[in-house]
Parts: sequence; structure tokens; C-alpha cells
Amino acid sequence: MLSGFVKKFSQCRILIIGDLIADEFVYGEIARVSREAPVMILRYERTETMPGGAGNAAANVAALAKQASVIGVVGRDLPGRQLTLSLRSLGVNTKAIIPTAKYQTPTKTRILAGSVHSTRQQVIRVDREPKEPLPEFLVNQLIEGLTNSLEQIDAIIVSDYNYGVVSLSLLNRLREVILQSPRQIPVVIDSRFHLTNCYNFTAATPNQAELEAIAGKRLDTEKDLLAVGEKLCQELGLKVLLLTRGSEGMIVFQPSHDPYILSAIGSKDPVDVTGAGDTVIAAFTLALASGASFYQAAEIANHAGGIVVMKRGTATLTQSELLASIEANII
Repeated sequence: MLSGFVKKFSQCRILIIGDLIADEFVYGEIARVSREAPVMILRYERTETMPGGAGNAAANVAALAKQASVIGVVGRDLPGRQLTLSLRSLGVNTKAIIPTAKYQTPTKTRILAGSVHSTRQQVIRVDREPKEPLPEFLVNQLIEGLTNSLEQIDAIIVSDYNYGVVSLSLLNRLREVILQSPRQIPVVIDSRFHLTNCYNFTAATPNQAELEAIAGKRLDTEKDLLAVGEKLCQELGLKVLLLTRGSEGMIVFQPSHDPYILSAIGSKDPVDVTGAGDTVIAAFTLALASGASFYQAAEIANHAGGIVVMKRGTATLTQSELLASIEANII
């Protein structure tokens, strides 16, 4: 049953709107210890730039379905150009990306070090972030691009990493156009810090740390976790809330339904969780657009997350990998 929905992914057109991030990976070999300070000196090997944030969600949709388009902003800087070119090379429609000199492309630079024959491991991350909020005229351009795209899409992913693209005005306008549309277009939200502003949409996919931040406390017991998740789903007027819990799996919350607990797929010891939430939201949204129920979509997303955390860096997965995982776990 689940495989049937995955095989329909290629028919689905998904729009991703949100914060585009350049994930930069700098690789080096440990040469020696510095005389200046007790730190390693790395012999530079190479730099790779991958789409992060909303870009990673778009890359995952493109890898699974081939029909991804993205709306966002990049700076007129090297990371912005590299990010846009990388998305195009992956088959993502980038026509609605706005390059502007009034914005610095958010960039996360990860330094990975190792000896000659060892695997490179991340030793530090350096973040470069926009210093000013997005000008209102750019927000208006984003909303215009969103409105003009509605007739050509089957679902929307909103990817908010707190860099200014997903503003209150954009969320309000999105609610308006979705309500006015004769088509019932699913809108799935991933918001790092502003989830409580994302009410009356189809779904949200927070992780446990984000849920605890909203609750203002640690949720150490399953009872507390279920109570807070159910309450948030109702307060936000969502049709479903998909809570991701890393190696503990997922929980699906629906109004007037008992929570549905999913155990994690695959290894309990992930290789790299970078961008796993983007993979989950991509697979979940594609499944909904393919006609899956919320529970079925969560099962598919659970498989996708289990695969991608076993890959290094900001990774994606293919439809064949997802089908293989589903078929391998059929009882």
C-alpha cells in the first residue's frame, strides 16, 4: 500500500517557500599542531556547497519526485550563486528565487578534519547570517510569487529557519490565498522558532526540542509529551501534527484521535542528522499530495528519515531507496 503512494510521487508538484541556506563543507587533513595555540592545522582539501534549509527540502523533493519549485531570497554573493546553481543542477525550479544586494545568504560552514586514512569528522561550525530583516518590498515579491504559483502546484512546504522569509505578513497572505482557492492544497509547516504563528494550516512537523521550547519545559515522560502535543495540535487548528523524535521515532497527533506512535526505522545510532527534518517534511508532503492518509504519510516519512540519517552531510534519498526500505519492513 505505502509503495503505491511513493510510486505516485513523480506526478506531484511541490512548492517550497522559506529560508534558503548555503551548507558549506570544508574538508582538510590534520597536518600538525600549531605553535601559536593548542589547535590543529589542517591541510585544505576541498569545499562543497549544498542547499540547506528550504533548499534542502527542495532538493529532497526533487530527488524523490522531480517536480520541485522554490521561492526564497539569496544575497548577491558567492554562497547565493553557488546555492542557486546547486539547486538548478538538482532539477529544482529556481525562477522565483530573488537575488538581492540587501541580503546576506545564510551560510553554515562546517570544518571537517581527519588523518590520512580516517573519515573526516566535523570539528567546528561557523555561521554567517543576515544582519537586517528583509525589506517589505521583498516580502511583497515573495507573496506575489506564491500567489502566481498556486495553479501549478499540488502541495506547499513552508520552511522557516528564522532568517526572515517566513514573515507574519507572508503567513497571513498564504492563509488567505489557500482559503480562497477552490483546490484543497495541503500546506505543511516546519518552523524553527515561530510555530505558534503557523495556525490553521494542514500540518506541522516540529521535533521534540521545538515542542519543549513551546511548552517551556522538558517533556521527560510520554504522558507529558502526548498531552503537550495534543494541546498544540488543537490550539494551532492543524489537521495533523507530526512530532519527530530522532532515534525514538515519531508521534502523529490528530484532533479527536488517539496519538499514533511510530518506532524509528533502521539503526538507533545515526551517522549524521544534518537536514533530516527537511527529508521528513519532503516525504510527508509528497505522500499527502499522492493521496495518502496522515498515518500513511507519517509511515513513509519515517522510512525516509531512517534512511537519510545514515548518510553524511546534507543528504537526500531516492525513490528506489525509499521503496526498498518500505518493502523490506513489510510484515
